Amino acid sequence: MKSIIRNKIIEFLDIVPLAKNLARKKFISDFLTGLLESKKVQFQEIALHIDSPAKNESIERKIQYFFNDYEFDYEQVYLLLILFLPKGRVSLSIDRTEWDFGVYQCNILMIVAKNGKVGIPLYRELLDNKSGDSNCDDRIDLLEKVVKILGKDRINMIVGDSEFIGLKWIKYLKINDINYCMRVPKSHSITLKNGEIYFIAQLLKDKTERYFEGCMVDGVWGNTMMKRLSDGDFLFLIGNFPAKQLGGFYRRRWCIEVLFQTFKERGFDLESTHLKCDKKLSKLLVFVSIAVAICVKVGECHHKKVQKIKIKKHGCQAKSFFRKGLDILREAFKKPSTELTNFCLECLRTFERWIRIQTSYNQIVIKIFG
Repeated sequence: MKSIIRNKIIEFLDIVPLAKNLARKKFISDFLTGLLESKKVQFQEIALHIDSPAKNESIERKIQYFFNDYEFDYEQVYLLLILFLPKGRVSLSIDRTEWDFGVYQCNILMIVAKNGKVGIPLYRELLDNKSGDSNCDDRIDLLEKVVKILGKDRINMIVGDSEFIGLKWIKYLKINDINYCMRVPKSHSITLKNGEIYFIAQLLKDKTERYFEGCMVDGVWGNTMMKRLSDGDFLFLIGNFPAKQLGGFYRRRWCIEVLFQTFKERGFDLESTHLKCDKKLSKLLVFVSIAVAICVKVGECHHKKVQKIKIKKHGCQAKSFFRKGLDILREAFKKPSTELTNFCLECLRTFERWIRIQTSYNQIVIKIFG
């Protein structure tokens, strides 16, 4: 079963070439299947799950050589990830995740596209600012890369938490006609149409929530929603949607939180990597991103074609598409059955057909490579 998936991944790499020669394609495929089976990013763990007559020490050295010497064409990486997106327009979320390993601080700024409850990772940047917040230039640069390869017409909106504010950033979104919904820190003031200036605590002194159209926050005109939360905190949103719709749109950002969980403790345990080099970590993020996207698609396919994921009493799915897909693939690796093998193979074939016929793929290739 593992060899079937391995060979199918190699076929994907013939369509969107992350590597030029067959040996590199085989390595990428082996590493991906080893990552999926082990659920770990440590090289020694992945080496244990790569089928090879060589000793584990030799496999580890091969992995080290790859991470030392090989350079991905990241435009091709992002092109491949975009092909995992659902049809039509997509909602984007922007956020950061960070962790420390000794003196090394990893600080990742990422944009993902919503796919059900979880996001598909698109572009990311490792920030060299000692685990500080991103700035407007960081965000604009990242979003411009997404627009270049995805196309502005496919972007429904972008959502961000309270870090993602600032006059230059919001003005960029407005000038480029990109719909947005951003959370504002409660310490920021709001200027109403009549010129009066308030803080959110003043406006919610006697009310649970309020909505304002055409007001100014941080020098930018927009619509706002503010709500007092059960823990005593406030939800303060600004966007270019009708004020009463902002709360529903803001909930879409949860997909990036779920994605970070799949990267970390609920998925591939990315924080346990001992890599201290940005270039090597960037390569590892490529593998983790593709592995997450594959799991999401397998879980989604099983939900639609085989058995729907159960809904719990509180209304949420018992498992995400990612978790379902990962469980299916690992079970197929561990104890393959004809039924499970056929399902995984058909799922991968369906995705391969989708890649080959997708018109946006041809448009992207022409746009990037002329």
